[in-house]
Amino acid sequence: MFHLDRFIADYVTKREKSMFLGDIEKNKDILKSKIADKTVLVIGGAGSIGSSFIRAILPFKPASLVVVDINENALAELTRDLRSTKGMYVPKEYITYPMDFSSEVFRKMFINRNGFDIVANFSAHKHVRSEKDIYSVEALIKNNVLHAKLLLDLLVEYPPEEYFCVSTDKAANPVNIMGASKRIMEDVIFAYSDKFPVKTARFANVAFSNGSLPAGFLARMQKLQPLSAPSDVTRYFVSPEESGQICMLSCMLGDNREIFFPKLRTEQMMSFDEIARKLLEVHGYEVLLCDSDEEAIDKAEDLKNGSEKYPVHFDVSDTSGEKEYEEFFTDEEDVAMERFSSLGVVINKTIPDTDKIDTLFEKLNKAFIQENVEKEEIVSIMKEYLPNFEHIEKGKSLDSKM
Repeated sequence: MFHLDRFIADYVTKREKSMFLGDIEKNKDILKSKIADKTVLVIGGAGSIGSSFIRAILPFKPASLVVVDINENALAELTRDLRSTKGMYVPKEYITYPMDFSSEVFRKMFINRNGFDIVANFSAHKHVRSEKDIYSVEALIKNNVLHAKLLLDLLVEYPPEEYFCVSTDKAANPVNIMGASKRIMEDVIFAYSDKFPVKTARFANVAFSNGSLPAGFLARMQKLQPLSAPSDVTRYFVSPEESGQICMLSCMLGDNREIFFPKLRTEQMMSFDEIARKLLEVHGYEVLLCDSDEEAIDKAEDLKNGSEKYPVHFDVSDTSGEKEYEEFFTDEEDVAMERFSSLGVVINKTIPDTDKIDTLFEKLNKAFIQENVEKEEIVSIMKEYLPNFEHIEKGKSLDSKM
């Protein structure tokens, strides 16, 4: 019987236990003091990272937990999973709301509850494929940046003890709009750090997270469809459990304006085609290499007749925004590597220039009002704010491939 957690530990992260367990154990008294009996709001809490964050904090027994997510079905599954897990603490006041955090109904709920002690925001467009055209770009930037500011303005009225907003490794020297939006998001949240403590984390790919390519492998295999993956893209990976733990550690143990990241070595990187090969091997298949998506689709018909040769198409990446390598910090950032055994911390971040941020927002909002704004104009506005933003444009989206 296939166990996904076991597969991730054996073949992807290659760690028997979470790399963060030592730091959690060492700081468990601090974590308990910061979480126990607190009111907690988790936005985007039904997603892979948000739900893992919830599982990480619940053992420390918060007084209440409110989870907001636009995915109603995922909220239902989160509740079923928590209620079905042996030994899982779920506070008496546990409420899920299928709503948009930028909506008026969210604002009403937040104000009527007089805010929360801990607020964690995981709502994000996380895919590079989200920059396929101007409409997807506008939706991405509004969610990751513009609407994030609306939440921060609300938090000023009811300051939390801790505020966490998830970032990405792709925010360091960004080459795609998603990564650049997250880099800007870091500045936006840090601009409020004189009002309440603000923390974030950049981390690796979450193995088999919702919507990820490895999760897509499992979905394709269930339908006996071919697998496709880039052969030249290597990435750092953490397990779903580890993704929630690093966010908890950053939120509760980080100082104001700090960015946490995992201490991972280059030799720990994995390529997506390696994961696909191993996944097929574990399921008893032999890899059948194909020269195109079309050939792989044709050969997949044999799977319905019991073939043990599984068609795959591995090819070099040729789509916009794909970064050749991953990094968690830039040469210009100060880093503390000794505070935690498993985590590095970007420190000494200053409060950003709020006038510069306001100008950026003004330009973005003005551009999005136009009926005929082009993607290139948005990239230009973002590059003006982030001079090191080197956008990789190839005129091809991941949506054009399997």
